[in-house]
Amino acid sequence: MSEEHYTGACLCGEVKYSLRAQSEEIRGITACHCEQCRRWSGHHWASIHGPKSEFEITKGEASVKWYRSSDKARRGFCRNCGSALFWHGEGYSDLVDQMDISAGSLDNPKGLTLSRHIFCKFKGAYYEIKDGVPVFETFPKD
Repeated sequence: MSEEHYTGACLCGEVKYSLRAQSEEIRGITACHCEQCRRWSGHHWASIHGPKSEFEITKGEASVKWYRSSDKARRGFCRNCGSALFWHGEGYSDLVDQMDISAGSLDNPKGLTLSRHIFCKFKGAYYEIKDGVPVFETFPKD
């Protein structure tokens, strides 16, 4: 078990963040194909997951705009450049202690690989998933 330290930022650099987590808490990169993630990111949304208690916005907290995307979740983005950065499932008992962070915003995603595709029954009709990574029709019960 090793501790990992990830940092990242939005496109304009106004928002920066930090996440510390044990390597097994991260579980690799998840590609979410739900309609909300596709509309939010322009394709599937690739993210890492870590403990909310170890997540910190280190610069530009006032520049993070939170959008309530459902009665159980909110999405954070930079109000200056629009970068899609965070997803928090605050209304889900099994996800409330987790923060999801855009993999594309990481400064150095060392050692991370795509580990699963979720909500694939909602994926766009314009692409196929052929990478051999596990595919789930909805959200897997780990």
